[in-house]
Amino acid sequence: MGDAEKDRLALSVADRHCEFEEALAANRRKYPTREFLLFAEAVRLYVERTRIVPMIHRDVARSVHGLAGYLQVERRRAPGEVLLEADRLECLLFCGYDPHFDGDEPPGL
Repeated sequence: MGDAEKDRLALSVADRHCEFEEALAANRRKYPTREFLLFAEAVRLYVERTRIVPMIHRDVARSVHGLAGYLQVERRRAPGEVLLEADRLECLLFCGYDPHFDGDEPPGL
């Protein structure tokens, strides 16, 4: 993977994060779940394509670090699936594993 592709993916994550933040600020009544899911998809794509690269792009790390805690504090009633996905994104990016086994359960469970 070249630096140009890594930068392009990181820019996509940063753009989606900005759109999500704008949607959070624009409407206090309805939670912007669609924008969050688009952001989460961009992060998952970044993680998938840069799995072998030893360093994380600064903008991506900034966007995901502390995301679950921020979302809990930012709104009183953040949807549960959003909080779970935020925690999942942090684990995927910083720890390198997916804490949810959907369809990939160990034998015997």
